Amino acid sequence: GARSQLSLLNIITELKKCCNHPFLFQSAEEEYRLRAGGDDDVATRLVVTSGKMVLLDKLLRRLAVTGHRVLVFSQMVRVLDIISDYMRLRGFQHQRLDGSTPAQQRHQAMEHFNAP
Repeated sequence: GARSQLSLLNIITELKKCCNHPFLFQSAEEEYRLRAGGDDDVATRLVVTSGKMVLLDKLLRRLAVTGHRVLVFSQMVRVLDIISDYMRLRGFQHQRLDGSTPAQQRHQAMEHFNAP
């Protein structure tokens, strides 16, 4: 019934988190920090803990060198938080648009992105 359907949706949400980044789970980053020691910088910690972030890091570094612009989409706001942190820590210029971005600011950001 409805209860089992809700349970399945919760499981799917948790699996989506697993597939995107382990730091979407509250305790994961703290636990990683304890196990990894203090050697890793924060950007490296964000990258090495997720296969998707390893690939994104490789792509963005290569595309930045050649002057490309990149759009990254995610349905999960918390994934956008992680990507924004990563971009800031790596020194990549970026703009973030999500559901809370006002229409006028969104329009200005798109104009800026598309400008020469």
